[in-house]
Amino acid sequence: MPAAPPFWSHDRHAARRPRLVVRARLAAAIRRHFELLGFLEVDTAALQRAPGGEAHLHAFATRLKRVDGEGVDAYLHTSPEFAMKKILAAGEGRIFSLAHVFRNRERGPLHAPEFTMLEWYRAGAPLAAIEQDCLALLRWAADAAGATALTYRDRRCDPFARAERLSLREAFQTRVGLDLYDSLPEDGAPGDRDMLAAQAHAIRLRVADDDSWSDIFSRILTDRIEPTLGLERPTVLHSYPASEAALARVSQGDPRVAERFELYACGVELANAFEELTDADEQRRRFAQEADKKQKAYGEAFPVDEDFLSALAVMPSASGAALGFDRLVMLASGAPTIDDVQWTPVFDPAQR
Repeated sequence: MPAAPPFWSHDRHAARRPRLVVRARLAAAIRRHFELLGFLEVDTAALQRAPGGEAHLHAFATRLKRVDGEGVDAYLHTSPEFAMKKILAAGEGRIFSLAHVFRNRERGPLHAPEFTMLEWYRAGAPLAAIEQDCLALLRWAADAAGATALTYRDRRCDPFARAERLSLREAFQTRVGLDLYDSLPEDGAPGDRDMLAAQAHAIRLRVADDDSWSDIFSRILTDRIEPTLGLERPTVLHSYPASEAALARVSQGDPRVAERFELYACGVELANAFEELTDADEQRRRFAQEADKKQKAYGEAFPVDEDFLSALAVMPSASGAALGFDRLVMLASGAPTIDDVQWTPVFDPAQR
């Protein structure tokens, strides 16, 4: 099969241009609507001393050299989250950012090593306010594209329809016939790996001997549940297990779960939202847990951003979300891959 022409070739650009126009219109609409809601756009540095701390996020590493040639390790951020929380600590109350972010070991129809993330925070606001922001964004996207529905492959979602609200426990019960809480102790202790493995075997899902509880949970979610979410109407998937929300507050009513939700449309995860953790000591403990997981799984771990933990100690209570902007453009324009909605797609190292 002959190689596709480069994105800058006249014919290929002409074919791609309608979706890129949707991208530009949606970016303008987001800025306009957030500014009308009293948000301030912030622009954070991509080069950081430490990237995100989650175990399964992979950062791009580099060296920051002083004028004398001496260098220190540095990273391209996987999210503007740490920097934006420092801005909240400085006194800003409503902020948003459209930032290019970088995640290594990610490539596919819905993933790119460099992509655009929309992230926003409301100081002093409940998570319900962020949920309403997320649902409004779906409507803004459809309006910007002149579309009545969001689409991905053969799936459709009406962004104007009343959203489905579904807890993780309910999703496991209704989609795969399992009770997630069978493997979650009531006191919030780590999940029972063998119990969840047995449940996975019961639905004929492969489990490796070295899979952790988190690995099995993620596989059930991505393989069996996510494709059923956001069909015909948006889905807000909430009440995640506390172990799967390293930067979120644990629910006061149930220590098994955290104040976290994800937004789905057309079976695609679009946004991840938290009521933010502001306990610096607890955050340090969770970072250590994530670093241990990362070391065991990948043989590496990233440094802790001590400046972030210092800022967290004075940051006000807040809720926030991160949304994959490219994915939202995909669904609004009907694009099959993320490369179709990026002005300059990231090069493929497999191709010369």
